[in-house]
Amino acid sequence: MGLGVFAPPRRILLFTDFGPGSPYTGQMQLVLAGCGAPVIELASDAPVLRPLHAGFLLRGGWPQIPSESLVLGVVDPGVGGARETLVAHCDGRWLLGPDNGLFAPLLRRAQSATVWRLRWDRPVGSNSFHGRDLFAPAAAALVRGEDCRGQPLGREAVYGMGGEDQLNEVIYLDHYGNAMTGLDAGPVVGRGLTLMAGEARLREVASFCFAAPGEAFWYANSQGLVEIAVNGGRADRVLGLEVGSQAGFEPGGAG
Repeated sequence: MGLGVFAPPRRILLFTDFGPGSPYTGQMQLVLAGCGAPVIELASDAPVLRPLHAGFLLRGGWPQIPSESLVLGVVDPGVGGARETLVAHCDGRWLLGPDNGLFAPLLRRAQSATVWRLRWDRPVGSNSFHGRDLFAPAAAALVRGEDCRGQPLGREAVYGMGGEDQLNEVIYLDHYGNAMTGLDAGPVVGRGLTLMAGEARLREVASFCFAAPGEAFWYANSQGLVEIAVNGGRADRVLGLEVGSQAGFEPGGAG
């Protein structure tokens, strides 16, 4: 049985917290080799063991993901436990991964989304690496047009759908020490708002070149999210930030 009205995915995008150069990524790529679709590493440094924060990071990059792509998400601290596996068709793209909040930020805003539990009748090799032994084989099956969709779900049944639509926290630290938050920049950019991050009160600038050397600030990043940075330095070290650190706005200008 095929996928009905839904076209099979044409590419697979890996979104994991495995870390750069991890052998786990290579093992998943080996399973996916030969499935008929290119495999692209979208991210290997998603917030470690933090599905919710990783979900906001994934949502930030969602507009750049082409239609008929499959995002294969593995941020899965509950692997081997009671959590289910989701398959979703969301605004022309596919999602596959654990039902642990990873996909909730995306599904909450999707214009159209159909969600199913994964139906998998084949042996699963290990209890501790579902990315390789369950998710990757299922993704390859979808590319081949095989139907591994099980019970359909309403969006409200997805874990984490009752949470907030934005997150007043740091969700990601990049290689340069910049701190991305789960706050949408669109509604606040250009309004002269001060961002509170730890004990710091940060003003908005358009980009790094408009800040003084060593100055901490916030700006609207390329993902459309509020990001904290230091011109010529590392915001994580200067401000003591980590994934989960609080960040929120107060009215008014910089102080």
